[in-house]
Amino acid sequence: MLAKLTVKNQITIPKKIISQLQDVKYFDVDIKDGFVLLKPVKVVEADLQGIRAKIKKLGLSEDCVAEAVSWARSR
Repeated sequence: MLAKLTVKNQITIPKKIISQLQDVKYFDVDIKDGFVLLKPVKVVEADLQGIRAKIKKLGLSEDCVAEAVSWARSR
């Protein structure tokens, strides 16, 4: 299938492809070996106050959280 890049750097995904992806609104975009890869991403709403309360309850510090984020990003 052919998709055209617009002057605003946008590409429309053909209906035949997008119809196979139920309720996908976001994609992780990467390039590998000259191919553009679109991976569907599920976005989950987060309750920031609830997360902070759980962190406090577990006795975690900001340093622990920063270390965990750093570790996750390195994977």
